[in-house]
Amino acid sequence: MTAADPTSDPAALDPAGSEGGSPVPGRRPTGRDVARLAGVSQATVSLVFSGSESGHRVSEATRERVREAARSLGYRPQAAGRQLRLGRSGMILLAVPNILGPFFGRVLVGVHEEAGKHGLAVVVSSGWGSATLAEAATTSRFDGLLICSPDDSQLGELPADTPAVFLDADPSGLLGSRARPTVELDVAGGMRAAVEHLVGLGHRRIGHLRSTHSAYTFRVRQAAFEAAAKGLEVVEVGVTLNEGQRAARSAAYQLLGAPDRPRAVICDDDVVASGLYQAAADLGLRIPADISVVGIDNIPVADLLAPPLTTVDLPGEALGRVGVAALAALLRGEEAPATGPLATTLVVRSSTAAAGG
Repeated sequence: MTAADPTSDPAALDPAGSEGGSPVPGRRPTGRDVARLAGVSQATVSLVFSGSESGHRVSEATRERVREAARSLGYRPQAAGRQLRLGRSGMILLAVPNILGPFFGRVLVGVHEEAGKHGLAVVVSSGWGSATLAEAATTSRFDGLLICSPDDSQLGELPADTPAVFLDADPSGLLGSRARPTVELDVAGGMRAAVEHLVGLGHRRIGHLRSTHSAYTFRVRQAAFEAAAKGLEVVEVGVTLNEGQRAARSAAYQLLGAPDRPRAVICDDDVVASGLYQAAADLGLRIPADISVVGIDNIPVADLLAPPLTTVDLPGEALGRVGVAALAALLRGEEAPATGPLATTLVVRSSTAAAGG
């Protein structure tokens, strides 16, 4: 072993403490205790638990010996100390429009899965405007930001050196004067599939409960609906998603209460579709005998509705995983890998039937 190897420096070993590397009873084990038990220097222990590439200066056999010593002692590295050394908090912020939205729960699952692989912790919040996001970025509370399905109020300019990735957002990534990595869902393809499914069942008069939310993802859905429904008879009613089922029921009453109501309806998300189910039941309408219903998102409740809801599956978990992988690359000083829109799939269940059937 050469003198340059940090494991060969006996002077770096802690001469104090109890024999055999065991800490004093009742005292929290330290890096010095780990070093003594593993027979290495404290500098080696620091390198092993540094969380950076410098840890690879130590051989794998030595690293495993240090990790085993840490496990046997119950040692946990001090997060605050690592933050001071690396200039990082180890935390990322996931900002979503509505923390109670079921789709964002799917995104969070994927974010947590991928973040653990990169040694990152996740904080999730909602209702953050561009000013609050910029403040979070400049106070060093978070190493980076994941901004999911942003509305127009969140598209302000972030500090130029802030690692940030946008999910379910404009693929041009233009925020002020700076481009940002984005991960997009193929919501347009999903909407086309929904319309084509109803047309294939013989429906020529289609209702649309459309979101009035000022977000790119809903503008894409609207444009795709208009293109796919060209030549059909369309009845549309706007609904505010953040007001939940109550607003959805109100909009559905307006759509279904007319004497010339459509026999098929596409809803901009599954929560709106569940509100339509309630309105239909109140009006004595049967699904799908009297009205066919298609949603978007494929949240867990879609399969629990009676009858189960035909809906477009938006892969929220994959969206979260790909987003964290891109953000982790930025944190390493690399370019985020380019990704195409994540595929969406129409899941056909029992809420749709042939027109006049």
